[in-house]
Amino acid sequence: MFDVEKLKDDAHYYGEYGRKYLSNSDIGALLTRPTEYGKPSEQTKPMLIGSYLHTHILEPEKVKNFEVVDVASRNTKAYKEALANTTEKMILLKSEAEEVKSLVKVIKGNLPFYEAIYNESNQFEVPAVQNIHGELWKGKADVVCEDMLIDIKTTSNMKDFKWSANKYNYDSQCYIYQRLFGKPLVFYVIDKVSHQLGIFHASQDFLMRGKAKVEEAVEVYQKFFKEGSPEDIETYLHTEIL
Repeated sequence: MFDVEKLKDDAHYYGEYGRKYLSNSDIGALLTRPTEYGKPSEQTKPMLIGSYLHTHILEPEKVKNFEVVDVASRNTKAYKEALANTTEKMILLKSEAEEVKSLVKVIKGNLPFYEAIYNESNQFEVPAVQNIHGELWKGKADVVCEDMLIDIKTTSNMKDFKWSANKYNYDSQCYIYQRLFGKPLVFYVIDKVSHQLGIFHASQDFLMRGKAKVEEAVEVYQKFFKEGSPEDIETYLHTEIL
C-alpha cells in the first residue's frame, strides 16, 4: 500500500521511501544505461539552479534553505572552504542566485504566466502514485490547475526546446503525469539566455512517444530489476542495427 501524503515531503519523495516507485527520472537509465539504474546520481549545476528556480516560484518560504556563496567560481579557496562546512554536494554562487532571481522576475512580470501559475485554486508540488503498465509510478506536479498541470522548465534556446523535450524525456513525463492526475501537462518555459517565455502543449504523437518509452522502461525493469526478475543486469548486452 502506498502513502501519497508521505511523498509530499521531499526527504521521503527522493529518499528511501520514494525509491519504492518508478518515476520519469528513471526513464533515461532504464532505456539508455540500465546498468546505472538505481545508483545515486551526482547533483549537477543545472539541477541545483533548477531547484532554486522552482523553490523561488512555488515554495519561496524554503529559499532560505539554500546556501549561497559570494565567490567568482567553484575553483576558489573560499568556495571549497564553504563546501567543506556543509553537507551539500554543491553550493550556489551568488551570480547564479541573482540570475535565477532575474528569471523569476520575468515569469512573475508576465500576466499570462502569472495568472496561470498563481490562480488561487491552484495547488503546488502535489505528489501522486498510480499503477501504469503493471508497475507503481510516482510523480510530483509543479502546479495542479483545474483543467491542466503546469511544469516549469528552463532552456538555453527556445527554438531547441522540442529537441530537448525528446532528449530529456519530457514526452514520457507528459504521458506519466496525465495518467497520474487525469489532466494534460503543459510546459511553461523560460529561456535562460534571452529570457523569452514560451508555452508548449503536448500533441497526441508526443504522448504516444512517451507511452512507448514507458512501456519499454517497464519491460527493462521487469526483466532485470523487479523482485524475481528472470535475468541479472550483469548479463545486459546492448545491441543495435546502424
